[in-house]
Amino acid sequence: MKALILAAGRGTRMGPLTSDIPKPMLVVRGLPVLEWIVRGLRDSAAVTEFCIVIGHQKERILSHFKDGIALGVSITYREQLVLDGTGRAPLLAREWVHDDPFLLSYGDILIKPEEYGRLVAAYQDDGVIALCSGQDVRLGGAVLLNESGLVEDIIEKTDNPELLAKSLYNAGIYALNPRVFLFMDRLEKSRRGEYELTDALRQLSRTGKVHGFLLKGDWADVRDPEILAGLNHSQ
Repeated sequence: MKALILAAGRGTRMGPLTSDIPKPMLVVRGLPVLEWIVRGLRDSAAVTEFCIVIGHQKERILSHFKDGIALGVSITYREQLVLDGTGRAPLLAREWVHDDPFLLSYGDILIKPEEYGRLVAAYQDDGVIALCSGQDVRLGGAVLLNESGLVEDIIEKTDNPELLAKSLYNAGIYALNPRVFLFMDRLEKSRRGEYELTDALRQLSRTGKVHGFLLKGDWADVRDPEILAGLNHSQ
């Protein structure tokens, strides 16, 4: 399976830490977050073909990874010139993906490396969404599953007590059928003025079968300086 990684954003919540470096290139335990992702996919899921969507401070990513040969993989790049959300960014790699299922990850998510292999092995139907428990779904996507483990809905940053009690957290990693691109094509901007990946995934789940997949072990969204400091302090 090929892997598409979204690494174009500015990471504004990191403040000055990302003024001259992309957030996925911030160092955790001696390596950039993005390199942990590439290594984990290579070693656990046997992924050797990568496409990285770049934007903010793209030169830092290009100079570090180059064509990927130093890591024993092949890396190609697509540039997101207009940073208008994660919902349209994957479309830049549509021809690269072609007709095959692919793994999609945000470039600032860390999980146990072996979980990539489990996620790829779990792929079926229209796709699989990685989920984690023990996270505050008010900060991200609350994913609701039916009794068969299929995604019923994805709700962003809900405060609804009933939904909070029965939902799992969207972990930001997916194994998807390229049919998802059809829904990315039709996206309209959200209330915050961006194209949202979760909107496309919601439509995919409503017209097909998208399965939930519960991750094991640690999960981290390297979204702010406190989380970054905590990850490096715990090494």
